[in-house]
Amino acid sequence: MRRIAMLAVVGGLVAALSGCALTDRFMPGRQTAGAPQPGQIESVHAVVIAQNQAVFWASSNGCTVKADLTPVVRETNEGPIITLRRIKEDRCLDTRPDGVELRWSFEELGLAPGTRVSVENPYQLPAT
Repeated sequence: MRRIAMLAVVGGLVAALSGCALTDRFMPGRQTAGAPQPGQIESVHAVVIAQNQAVFWASSNGCTVKADLTPVVRETNEGPIITLRRIKEDRCLDTRPDGVELRWSFEELGLAPGTRVSVENPYQLPAT
């Protein structure tokens, strides 16, 4: 009898936890962990979040433009996190040691004015 009661408790926990996972997965505007992402994470030289804009300095071989990268905004319990991802490789040969400046407004990112955000990209020191 004790064994049956234990199995019932474990079964109930599994059902409850899987229900939480399903609720998380299907909530609008949220990404699930492991969801496919476009391109590759871009190393950045610097980032400034100010005046309802996200400004990134990204590496460039001379041809990088804003359309070559895409910011992915992920909602978390601690607030939105932006990850800049490269979707088109820069194959030019005119390396820019300080990178290029790329800007996205909070409106473009789907963020309300004044939202506190974090950035997930690794930093890369400019070439000397």
